[in-house]
Amino acid sequence: MTSAKRVLMIAPTPYFSDRGCHVQIYEVARSQQLQGNHVAIVTYHLGNDPGHIPIYRIPQIPWYHKRSAGPSWHKLYLDLLLLGRTLQIARRYRPHLLHAHLHEGAAIALPVARLLNVPLVLDLQGSMAGEMVNHNFIREGARLYRLAELTERTIIRHVDAMLMWSYIRESLQRRFDFPPDRVFEVDYGVDLERFRPYAKEDLQDLYEELGLPRERQVVVYLGVLSAYQGIDLLLDVIPRILASCPDTHFLLMGYPDEEQYHAQAHALGIADHVTLPGRIAYQQAARYLALGDVAVSAKLTSMEGNGKLLNYMACGLPTVAFDLPGNVATLGEVGCYAPVGDGLALAERIVTLLRDPLERKRRGQELRRRCEDLYSWHAIGAQINAMYDTVLARRGIAISSPSAHSVARDSSSGGWN
Repeated sequence: MTSAKRVLMIAPTPYFSDRGCHVQIYEVARSQQLQGNHVAIVTYHLGNDPGHIPIYRIPQIPWYHKRSAGPSWHKLYLDLLLLGRTLQIARRYRPHLLHAHLHEGAAIALPVARLLNVPLVLDLQGSMAGEMVNHNFIREGARLYRLAELTERTIIRHVDAMLMWSYIRESLQRRFDFPPDRVFEVDYGVDLERFRPYAKEDLQDLYEELGLPRERQVVVYLGVLSAYQGIDLLLDVIPRILASCPDTHFLLMGYPDEEQYHAQAHALGIADHVTLPGRIAYQQAARYLALGDVAVSAKLTSMEGNGKLLNYMACGLPTVAFDLPGNVATLGEVGCYAPVGDGLALAERIVTLLRDPLERKRRGQELRRRCEDLYSWHAIGAQINAMYDTVLARRGIAISSPSAHSVARDSSSGGWN
């Protein structure tokens, strides 16, 4: 086994806020702890503590409360505060390398990495410019869009390595020229112990909490509630699904726009068949997903990952999605696909599964097996650790394992504030 490394992660986001980006940050950090490395995270003032990993936060900003996904002009000063906090913690923690999540994280970490003369790894979860377009923050092709793309290219040129998740590599490589010797491609993973099938009879408390009719089949979604995730499109086709399968209920879990979609469901006359409970705690997500008979993702963009698919798969849920390259690579031949943006085809795939319980069971079992074979965090964590070793070797940095006492002292200095 390689020597233990001190890894400081920079997360320019309100970590932890029970959504996909944060789950990935947590699971990557946890995978490295299980590899014997020492990990700490520097992040914004907002968020929960999911446990296991030391968290260092910027000072409280009383007027900023946004925990949902998407860009904000407030991030300009939040990221300056995060830069200062990162430098402060890095001087105490003495990391062997910096692991930056998202392009912003790399921009913040870059001066710190140069000052400390340590390597910088960029963990790419998608395109920064693409995310801004998805959230209607900028228009594609506009001046701010071109500036965002230029910023992405500049960051890419200055990091030591990029952790490229396989489900987004194809779409990103069409837009950016990545130095091949700096790209390390890995598959995304899922916690197979946390996300697993549950028997419906063990979920009576959730049926009562949500008011779900036990006689109905349930279609589940868990993720960000927004237009680019295809929620508007999905709601629009629910009447067609109900026309074929009237005893169907839709459990659409997530935030931030649950109130907007609740009103939209009323306007469509389907409110009695749609439940929008809002944010679901990551620790409870698997039990809520287990209420489902079919899982759906109507995500419309290929410019970022779709980690919810792995949660569906690990829970043994037959899954319907659009035929984006990343979705097909993740679900394989066992997924049920509709052409991108074709709501009628999406509805047809859902109806087909609702009408065939044996096919649902077969696909769900095969998806669970696919997760066990390909998406274990143990194997993926070993790949990431090997990437760390390669990056450090290129810089000629040798590691002598610190004592457990010194690491504990380093990682706790500054407090858990």
